[in-house]
Amino acid sequence: MAKYNTLLYYCYSTITDAEQFAADHLKFCKSLGLTGRIIVAEEGLNGTVSGTAESCKTYMETVHADERFAHTDFKIDEVDEPSFVKIHCRYKSEIVHSGLRDPNLIDPKKQTGKHLEPAEFLAMKDRDDVVILDVRSNYEHSVGKFKNAVTLDIENFRDFPSKINELAKFKDKKILTYCTGGIKCEKASALLLHEGFENVYQLHGGIIKYGKEAGGQDFEGKCYVFDNRLTVDVNQVNPVVISTCRNCGKHTDKMINCANPECNEHFTQCDECGTQLEGACSTECQSHPRKRVYDGTGYYVKVPQPVNITKKSKLQVAE
Repeated sequence: MAKYNTLLYYCYSTITDAEQFAADHLKFCKSLGLTGRIIVAEEGLNGTVSGTAESCKTYMETVHADERFAHTDFKIDEVDEPSFVKIHCRYKSEIVHSGLRDPNLIDPKKQTGKHLEPAEFLAMKDRDDVVILDVRSNYEHSVGKFKNAVTLDIENFRDFPSKINELAKFKDKKILTYCTGGIKCEKASALLLHEGFENVYQLHGGIIKYGKEAGGQDFEGKCYVFDNRLTVDVNQVNPVVISTCRNCGKHTDKMINCANPECNEHFTQCDECGTQLEGACSTECQSHPRKRVYDGTGYYVKVPQPVNITKKSKLQVAE
């Protein structure tokens, strides 16, 4: 049995003093010895945390005990080691950056697409009157996506609203949106409804939950995750590799960050090219003076930079 757990979760729920909540929540996470990344905003929580099974159990019980987050759906992965090095809990304007900040127009607490459990999504996804829509970024769907899914050429989720016109041709279809854990679909489906799409659905719990409850059937490739694992297996039914090495074209599902920190691009690279280029995406990046040491994983911990005290916000809470 794995010693550690990694929890993926989000919850849209009003937090009145979100900035103070973030500071207090950070202290709580540190008291449990958790690592991970948590975003706190007035609209709710979004996090991935990792720690011992006991610490994660305590964390989930404490979050659920708060009536604001009682309905939070935790996706739990058993891992051999923590999926992060440090713990961060930061206050931001949104728990997923979309640029859709007007609650009078887009508010997942009031209206979203109809939530489909994994079994329901599986039963609907191949129907002729259905379009499967991936609302994730390029680097995410390049390494894995649902078979026959429509993907969008976006670098960040905040670019999603600009693609609505491209989707107009599907207005007479049932739109099944999906993302990693479900959080992006909440706003994506709400925006689609606002723009006049009538039959909008979303995969509850995202790809991760679908892998656990539906075997990941017809999800091709791996699922990108926002921790030091970078990608995880999803499909235990009919897995295939769809991504190719950027450098040689060989099929590979290994995704890394470029070893040049000034590039830091997410891309797929086979082990052979990784060794040859030392984890860089090109010979130019390989020769960069700040190139990081490649250890075969392609995951790099950010090195803290000196703090300019004069520029620190008076609201910043010291760790």
